[in-house]
Amino acid sequence: MKEKSHDIQSLVVALCVGFALLIGDVNGGEYLIGVGSYDMTGPAAGVNMMGYANLDQNTAGIHFRLRARTFIVAEAESSQGARFAFVNLDAGMASQLVTIKVLERLKSRFGNLYTEENIAISGIHTHAGPGGYLQYLIYSITSLGFVQQSFDAIVTAIEQSIVQAHNSLKPGSIFINQGDVENAGINRSPSAYLLNPPEERARYAANVDKEMTLLKFVDGASEKSIGAFSWYATHGTSMSKDNKLISGDNKGAAARFFEDWFTSSTKSSSSNVITNSSTSNLLLPLSFDIDNEKSNEKTEKIKATGGSRCGKTTSQGSKVRKNDGSLFVGAFCQSNVGDVTPNVLGAFCTDSGKPCDFNHSSCHGSDLLCVGRGPGYPDEILSTKIVGERQFQKAVDLFKSASEKLSGKIDYRHVYVNFTDIEVELNGNKVKTCPAGLGPGFAAGTTDGPGVFGFQQGDTEINKLWKKLRDVLKKPSPYQEDCQKPKAILLSSGEMFEPYAWAPAILPIQMLRLGKLVVLSVPGEFTTMAGRRLREAVKETLMIKGNGDFDNDTHIVIAGLTNTYSQYIATFEEYKHQRYEAASTLYGPHTLSAYIQEFNILAKSMAKGEKVAKGPSPPDLYSVQLSLSINPMGDSPPPNIKFGDIKQDIAQPKSGSFEKGDRPSATFWSTDPRYDLLTEGTYAVVEMLQGERWIPVYDDDDFCLYYKWKLDNTTWNSLATIEWEVPKDTSSGAYRLRHFGSSKKTKDTPNEYFTGASSAFTVS
Repeated sequence: MKEKSHDIQSLVVALCVGFALLIGDVNGGEYLIGVGSYDMTGPAAGVNMMGYANLDQNTAGIHFRLRARTFIVAEAESSQGARFAFVNLDAGMASQLVTIKVLERLKSRFGNLYTEENIAISGIHTHAGPGGYLQYLIYSITSLGFVQQSFDAIVTAIEQSIVQAHNSLKPGSIFINQGDVENAGINRSPSAYLLNPPEERARYAANVDKEMTLLKFVDGASEKSIGAFSWYATHGTSMSKDNKLISGDNKGAAARFFEDWFTSSTKSSSSNVITNSSTSNLLLPLSFDIDNEKSNEKTEKIKATGGSRCGKTTSQGSKVRKNDGSLFVGAFCQSNVGDVTPNVLGAFCTDSGKPCDFNHSSCHGSDLLCVGRGPGYPDEILSTKIVGERQFQKAVDLFKSASEKLSGKIDYRHVYVNFTDIEVELNGNKVKTCPAGLGPGFAAGTTDGPGVFGFQQGDTEINKLWKKLRDVLKKPSPYQEDCQKPKAILLSSGEMFEPYAWAPAILPIQMLRLGKLVVLSVPGEFTTMAGRRLREAVKETLMIKGNGDFDNDTHIVIAGLTNTYSQYIATFEEYKHQRYEAASTLYGPHTLSAYIQEFNILAKSMAKGEKVAKGPSPPDLYSVQLSLSINPMGDSPPPNIKFGDIKQDIAQPKSGSFEKGDRPSATFWSTDPRYDLLTEGTYAVVEMLQGERWIPVYDDDDFCLYYKWKLDNTTWNSLATIEWEVPKDTSSGAYRLRHFGSSKKTKDTPNEYFTGASSAFTVS
């Protein structure tokens, strides 16, 4: 029965694509293009965030939601023509286990149409998303092991965004544009960068890559844009290690601003619509009451509703952005981000306010006191907004001026390589990579998130106490210690296999071609100069071996943190300094040379039109994952209280109305959001009174609305605080805050969904 269903699905897909091809002949579409987007926010309570490795940084609400965004391109010649899918995740990084399970799901849907060869899954590197979804032990220690809910949310979102993109395939065109982003990233390890050869550094104007590359997707029939994807390198660390709200950080913010800008700009020609700025999605009909005195009189009479039951999909109905597959998709992808920080004001000592030590990024020998400052310092959310806006604004410029249409071949290459034992030809000598290992500079952390007391970036020695503690876990082999020099081995993760593998050994590398554009999918964080060397080497190989098919106009971008994660890749010269990036370069001093060698093999095969051997498959460690995470608490409300009831209502201002920039808030008796993630729904809504109806105008996918969760310290029940920072261009009128949630599901009863609203208030 399953095989018959699959056959029917394949027939329907073939007929749809055939029809699209017929239309394509008429409209002259160069490719088939499709985009998709799906909610992957995950558990907003009690799950450790992936990125800073801070045990205390557990999710406690939502700043704005996370999404998986996909574009698919296919040749227009046949229904089975060459194609690839690129997925951009609002996540810290990709995961090998996620990739494995996504491929299993896609195979059951599409057969062999989408495989490991032609799908790239890339993370934006936010440090404010739920962890516990990677399969190697070192990446799940702080999350107390594997978190099934995090994992499922990401896998499902990737699958659904690909399905959406696939189902929307239609003839269209793709335009490419490039330009520099100013003041959205600086080098956080400048002393290491300076160790690269002077003649090499002299070829570049800055010690970071400023270029953004953007693709604009245009429907061939309507000539309207359906999406835009861009690549630019800056870390997702505008939000600090103390933040506990789920957030896409600066790249997620840029995506939200871009998508909302496109939506508002396409609707602004309508005479009955008011459009807000880039940081808001508010689109309001001109039917509200702007008489403040009358509005105040009206709102005084509208009190909190109290908690009540609602349907499973009610929160979805209150979303401002309904995901019906027609929304514009704008993604901001990561590149060679290794040594690039968005904290562009620099790093300063928290005790003295003076700049940190240049070589070690420490203060008086302590790494804990040296912290980077974003452009909105000391407000990290403002910093996130500013750096996001700088990327968004450049993307809009590139989007509007994009005129170069891509044409030509779609192609791809993918191979698995055991990076722990690669022999590399280097200056006439043979050198080798090493089993994965981390140095003391790794424990020092960075200026974005300082690490453990007692370590500094640049350390090449480990004190006796730490050596004893290390040896309890695993004493590195003499071969490992010699292979990784000058790195001292603090954690020999590549030699640790109990209870299962601590670090990856087999990595995927991948090349995607779209005409003159070549995307290098790398499973880690290349430093600025490491990325430059890889791009140049691949381009040179393509031009030499490509028989004229590649030339100086061939454009290479690096898609960082793609398909799996293996930490950093520094240059050989940077490796000597052993700052954080070098100490986190797992496979030793020749890691970059190994990447260049293996990518050149892919480049030669692509240039010559030859196949490549798949290589050894990575392990699937799903069945051996361990989990020590704590289950939700507070399964029932206090006596005489209903879920959704108000605990603390809106504090009405003395003036009678709130001003732009104020922060009205209300607190509700609630439940743990892990009982239902409300995927494609919302926990929080701002509603505006229009006539006799309350209309949702902001939800928890908006930058200005905060959903904050905590346990009441007297009753151990959940509390949800909804806080709205009133945007400067908000329309005057009557508003209220609404909360949605779900109670615990048991064996005998399904989840019970509830809602509640605050008293009304006026914005003048």
